[in-house]
Amino acid sequence: MHILDHVDAASLRTDIPEFRPGDTVKVHVNIVEGSRSRIQVFQGVVIGRSNEGIRETFTVRKVSFQVGVERTFPVHSPVIDHIAAA
Repeated sequence: MHILDHVDAASLRTDIPEFRPGDTVKVHVNIVEGSRSRIQVFQGVVIGRSNEGIRETFTVRKVSFQVGVERTFPVHSPVIDHIAAA
């Protein structure tokens, strides 16, 4: 095992629920604007997951005001407050 694998393992989150493409999730994202911070919820359908380990990402799609919006999140990002399977 490489030394970078140990560093990556320390950064992995353990509070991520199991979800697959096709599942509906609510992603609670911490948004920092200047000195203020707030939680923004992005709810949609998971359309894909890719990579593994610290580099793992997932893409969520929703329709907002009749416009499709896709957003890709790193699974282990500290910006994500929590993920809830809806």
